[in-house]
Amino acid sequence: MALLSIKDLNVYYGVIHAIKGISFEVNEGEVIALIGANGAGKTTILHTITGLIPAKSGSIEFEVSGNNSEGQNKTTEMINLRKTPAHKIVTLGMAHVPEGRRIFQELSVLDNLNMGAYTRKDKNEIEETLAKIYKRFPRLEERKSQIAGTLSGGEQQMLAMGRALMSHPKIILMDEPSMGLSPILVEEIFDIIKEISKSGTTVLLVEQNAKKALSIANRAYVLETGNIVLEGDAKKLMNDESVKKAYLGE
Repeated sequence: MALLSIKDLNVYYGVIHAIKGISFEVNEGEVIALIGANGAGKTTILHTITGLIPAKSGSIEFEVSGNNSEGQNKTTEMINLRKTPAHKIVTLGMAHVPEGRRIFQELSVLDNLNMGAYTRKDKNEIEETLAKIYKRFPRLEERKSQIAGTLSGGEQQMLAMGRALMSHPKIILMDEPSMGLSPILVEEIFDIIKEISKSGTTVLLVEQNAKKALSIANRAYVLETGNIVLEGDAKKLMNDESVKKAYLGE
């Protein structure tokens, strides 16, 4: 069973049909890449999944965990996120790192991270997660008292990723994490994404740098004007002549 299943999704901006009946799945433990030109609909898909934009039709099913009636054995079920308010989706185990980072510029690094854990109640577990974030992002610990808006672009991206991970998500949606970063920092950010995946968090990645995205993804979907036009194993898509020509600059 897929962790996230999108079926026949249609999204409109007024009279503009932005997403045209697309379907795709994300299985637990995968890194899935959505690639395509600007305006293809990649960010719209993420915003629709997380409830920031309403869908006209279709389903967005997400696997959630719970206990049985005796409160003992764990159970799972698929729920339709279209019926779930956006502010509750994060409590189900989904986090979103938006395009442009969208950190709280006037707050400290530590305050930003704590904002990521606002849905969690156990203070000891929050502290344990914070320690893991600091281990993965040492610069955030060094700058924990610094005002977030004064960080470099790369550090702000790390903060946005760390803030999302503070909610202890099952899946993390990342939108253009390499945007505006130097080549060295791009390498670092993609190494971190690989580490996040290896630690057990599923990743749905939207990324303009198609070559880097395909290099770390298990599978990928290629979007053009709201349609999925290609899909498959990421490494095979890297060698697809049409993908090379259109997205890899080869």
